[in-house]
Amino acid sequence: MWFKQLTAWRLPDISKISNIGLLNNCLHECRHKPITEMSWNSIGFIPMLNSSSNTDTYALKVQDTVRICLKIEEKVLTSSMIRGVVDEKIAFIAQQEDRKVGRKEKAEIKEATIDELLPRALTKISTIEAVIDLKNRLLFVNNATSSKAEIVLNCLREALGGLAANRLLVNTPLTRIMTDWLLAGHVPHSFIFDSDCELKGVGDSAPTIRASNQILTDDEIINHARDGKIVTQLGLQWRDNVKFILSQDFTLKRIQFLDSIQEDAAQDADNFEQARNASQILMTDALSTLINEIAEIAGGWLENQKDEFTGQLFS
Repeated sequence: MWFKQLTAWRLPDISKISNIGLLNNCLHECRHKPITEMSWNSIGFIPMLNSSSNTDTYALKVQDTVRICLKIEEKVLTSSMIRGVVDEKIAFIAQQEDRKVGRKEKAEIKEATIDELLPRALTKISTIEAVIDLKNRLLFVNNATSSKAEIVLNCLREALGGLAANRLLVNTPLTRIMTDWLLAGHVPHSFIFDSDCELKGVGDSAPTIRASNQILTDDEIINHARDGKIVTQLGLQWRDNVKFILSQDFTLKRIQFLDSIQEDAAQDADNFEQARNASQILMTDALSTLINEIAEIAGGWLENQKDEFTGQLFS
């Protein structure tokens, strides 16, 4: 219900998303289907639990927020597992027939081995949720790993027939902003330091310093920045609502929604569905507000980005 990590994009055009009926139909067309014996994976959207509706709800709209969920099934069949079986078969042929196995035959053996092992391979199942803030035109994915988060975005693009999206880029690099905060010993606006920090030196072999459960205003920590290291991750708290680690690529890790905001979500809720809807609204509002505050401190959003998928300029 509450996100633990975050990758976000800005959306220049939300017309396909704001039409909730169209969005739901598009996601239904790209719904998850059970993985087959000979498939490596199966990826698709799954319905959100919605007790007030008898129909499949793939896009759960609550006020100006929309929640979706992607399911990923992947066969666990590593290259080392395949190589072990292939090597055994090649060795058996070489011994039994007293000959060297050629490159083409090795490739055929490998292909046949994969076909043999794939139906019996274990399946890894995961889900990734995302929330769209229609008011602020932001897409939030509950994953800070770029490759995983982009799966959700790419599947959404495929379902909608295209969707312009831009990474969170600001005019002043976050490494400079976070380093300046550490050197100054305080954070502006509604933020305060938490207790984690990562600093990196300059150069290929420069050391990385990680501080955990530390007072970040102590000289022991700040001196690393004074010596020229830059801050690449910084633990922060926003108001009395959220703790998180801000990374240089504007992803958020180890997000903790504090008691105050969770109590607000539960206050007027009589059942699970009402509590979930309230948390969706409050979580999305908090994430949008704190991200926009960071962007403001960093000199605003970097405009005129060209979307890598559509080529559309975002200004």
